[in-house]
Amino acid sequence: MTPGDALAASGVFSGGTLAAPADMSQGGGGRYVLPVKFGLGGVPLGNEFEVVSDEDAYKTLEAAWNAGVRYYDVSPWYGLGLGERRYGNFLHNKNRDDYVLSSKVGKLLRASPHNDAKSNFPFSPSPNNVVFDYTADGVCRSIEDSLQRMGVSRLDIAFVHDISSDNKLLPTPWQEQFAIALKGAFPALSRMREEGIIKGWGIGVNTPEPILRVMQESDPDVCLLASQYSLIDHANALNNVFPVARQRNVKFVIGSSLNAGFISGSPRYNYGKTSWNIPRQYIEKRERLRAVAAQFGADLRTAALQFSAAPDVAAALIVGAHTEAQVLANVSSMQATIPPEFWAELKRQNLIEQNAPTPMAA
Repeated sequence: MTPGDALAASGVFSGGTLAAPADMSQGGGGRYVLPVKFGLGGVPLGNEFEVVSDEDAYKTLEAAWNAGVRYYDVSPWYGLGLGERRYGNFLHNKNRDDYVLSSKVGKLLRASPHNDAKSNFPFSPSPNNVVFDYTADGVCRSIEDSLQRMGVSRLDIAFVHDISSDNKLLPTPWQEQFAIALKGAFPALSRMREEGIIKGWGIGVNTPEPILRVMQESDPDVCLLASQYSLIDHANALNNVFPVARQRNVKFVIGSSLNAGFISGSPRYNYGKTSWNIPRQYIEKRERLRAVAAQFGADLRTAALQFSAAPDVAAALIVGAHTEAQVLANVSSMQATIPPEFWAELKRQNLIEQNAPTPMAA
């Protein structure tokens, strides 16, 4: 059995056409439901952490496709255009109904010979500056630009990007930018959904407050919960965000289940210019997690991926990769079995919340 066969057998990849309509089983409040549960995250292919050659990027994408991965998430922000160009160069020759594609809005790119791209992405050869625009016109322009960069006909999901307190590049406080989006971006995306231009929308952020607000004040389908639900840090999302999502019939794409590689050993925690400054308690928790994994013969990286995919509100898990080997490891991790005793021990040691969902044994 190939990795792609295994993925299909698991239900992570749904074979055939993926042009599924929005789920209208909830009456008038129907939401778009992702037809696949696992995807490739685009951060590494935007050269966020290191230089990735075009050759390696396309090998990574090819390996993902051959392994059965049919959900691809990217953003204009990733490498300031580099990630989308690479995704598009690979995907534009594929049947558009055979994969799910999400990108981000709210950050427009402007090419300039005097750009400051290196200040944000030192490993990307981008000619672009970024301009934040959460208005209705800005969202329309952002989607048009993304489609042109990628050479594809449509997005399935548009996430309003980084409209949160951790985004230090915003021109005004995030609450003011959110107010702009509430009048501009959000209703514009709802109209695009109604017109069939996109299938669903939400926001993609690293903090809980904007997600809680958008669920309560607008009508998103699915939000990208980045850096908020991992083995290291999940209590707030589990106990405060997920209950609201259930009430509002909103699902999540879960990102950064490895905290940008931290759980699997990378010398960084999440993203940003100070990601190397890792809180001591997280390092200590990782050591304790490793000890339990060793006790039960479990792979901690595999356990972390499966843990983040376990909640009922998790529509899909996206995991970044920049090599063929990483892609295949991620695909394999979604098929592996973690002993139930491992999860029980994590709860016994209070390393995960007592009410945290854990993967079912095969």
